[in-house]
Amino acid sequence: MQQQQNPNSQMQNSSNLAANKSHGAHEIMDVHETLSTLTGTLEHYKMYQPNIQCEQLQSILSRQTQYLNQLYNTMVNTYQSGTRPQQPTTTYNFELSNDVTYGLSPSQPTQPQQSPQSLNEQNYSSYMMGHIKACATACTTSALEATNPVMRRVLQDSVPNLCEMAYELFLYQNDRSFYQVPQFDDQSMTQLLNSFTAIPNPQQH
Repeated sequence: MQQQQNPNSQMQNSSNLAANKSHGAHEIMDVHETLSTLTGTLEHYKMYQPNIQCEQLQSILSRQTQYLNQLYNTMVNTYQSGTRPQQPTTTYNFELSNDVTYGLSPSQPTQPQQSPQSLNEQNYSSYMMGHIKACATACTTSALEATNPVMRRVLQDSVPNLCEMAYELFLYQNDRSFYQVPQFDDQSMTQLLNSFTAIPNPQQH
């Protein structure tokens, strides 16, 4: 039985490795988890699609699914080749207004739904938000210690777009009072906003 050589038995510079082998073990596992998180998100989106009645949420789900499919393929291509992907990361743009409604309106306490038939747009948009936040967290964590520079760039460039997707879902939920946004009273807000001050002449040592 042929024994495989231990890749850690001698130190190697990344410039001496083939691009598809220029991955650290830590990076391999982190990106593996990131791709698994993206896979789970896409599969759950596919389950939600036939049950969402709201046309606007259907439109959001469709746009996000299209973007996530492209992002997944870009990551897989980079993960396996270690080189510039055939399809680079693109920019995700949402179509909702940035206006946010502040305040709390009376509502009944909630509890976990007991049947699939009870699930509605509030539930599905909340699940979607959770998936996108998990993807953003996974990409951020992976990018922090990725050794392959192209893989790191793809991960980094993905994060702002995932943030836009999460914010799009927040705006949708806020517009329908699914996600209410309380505020501090004026005195507390003013005190907290003014609890820091700028560094004078930061360029001087």
